[in-house]
Parts: sequence; C-alpha cells; structure tokens
Amino acid sequence: MTTVALKSAPASRPAVTGRTILVVDDDENIRDLAAFKLEMAGYRTVTAADGCTALTLVTEVRPDLVVLDIAMPGLDGLSVCYRMHADPATADIPVIMLSGMATPTDIELAFVSGAEEYLAKPLNAADLVRRVGWLLP
Repeated sequence: MTTVALKSAPASRPAVTGRTILVVDDDENIRDLAAFKLEMAGYRTVTAADGCTALTLVTEVRPDLVVLDIAMPGLDGLSVCYRMHADPATADIPVIMLSGMATPTDIELAFVSGAEEYLAKPLNAADLVRRVGWLLP
C-alpha cells in the first residue's frame, strides 16, 4: 500500500515560508521520525513509502527538498534522484540521501545520481534538520 500524507507545521511553531519537504522511506518509523522532526523545525512535510509515489509527488507537489532513502522495493532512491535531476522541471530540487549503506562506493553513487547531501542510518534527526537548513537557507 502506498502512503502519502501532507502535514503542516505544528501550531506552536510558524511554518517556514513556503517550505515543503518530501520524505521518502519504506520504513514507516524512519519516515515518521524524519517528518516529525522537520515539522518541529517549522517545515511542512509530504511523505511517501516508495520511489514511484515519490516521483509523482515531486511533479505534483514540487517540494523544496527531498529526503530520500536509497534501498526501497521497486524504484530505488538512486533511480528516483537520477530521474529528478534528468528532468528540467525538477532538476533544481535538492536531495538528501538517507541510507543504511554507507561505504565510500554507496556515498559516491548517491552523489553521482545527483544528491546534494548523504546521511547514514540510523537517522540523526538533529543532523537532518541542520542539513535541510543549509540547503534551504
């Protein structure tokens, strides 16, 4: 089953003007943790559980940034990132890759596919929020 959710920043924190982040991970716990921490930092989030849904949301929602897991069933994160950056309509959307695979080769593949940042799992939520802030000043 495909999961798509659009959430607004909590009422206690103002939303960052027009900033929406797409969080894509097949692991619901990681996806929810990343979305929650980003919402607490004032961003709106959209979530997806697979690469095909992510590509659809990238074109429909036009998020300001994508947090993208590499290893997913079906269309993997490397393919999603490559396709995003090959399309002039979405090529300018920054991508933070998130993966349990952190060998130098894995990291290099992420950057070759077009990622701007790479985070190894387990997710360090503070580091994620910090890197989002660097990419979306």
